[in-house]
Amino acid sequence: MKMTNQVKFTFLSRSTNEGFSRAALAAFLAQADPTVPQLADIKTAVSEAVTNCIVHAYPEQMGWITLTAAIYEGGLVRITVTDRGVGIPDVGKAMEPLYTTGNPDERAGLGFAVMQSFMDKVKVSSTPGRGTRVTMTKRLEAKA
Repeated sequence: MKMTNQVKFTFLSRSTNEGFSRAALAAFLAQADPTVPQLADIKTAVSEAVTNCIVHAYPEQMGWITLTAAIYEGGLVRITVTDRGVGIPDVGKAMEPLYTTGNPDERAGLGFAVMQSFMDKVKVSSTPGRGTRVTMTKRLEAKA
């Protein structure tokens, strides 16, 4: 499948940058002419991925988050969110609904479940001490 456009940006793991990442991605994806619900789904999934980096990847310090988005012919969108943080020792366990390494009074443990519900495919790879990569894909259906 042929890529038609791509963007890559890197930002610090500050909570204010979660909104920035959603807005920047939405501006980039506008060229693919997604429906409002499609765009809302993608923005929600990206919000969860970026928030995971902010909260879990860099719990004691600031670190870099990289977001890459590509648009392919046929309406396929692929988004990758990468950090160089603490990593996830057991990705399978981390993807279970309600599992969290954060404070359970503050975190629901639903980040990956939310990503999976809004995107067609979510792939997570991680190495403890080296970081995590979340790749999400969604096919934009033609407007009716």
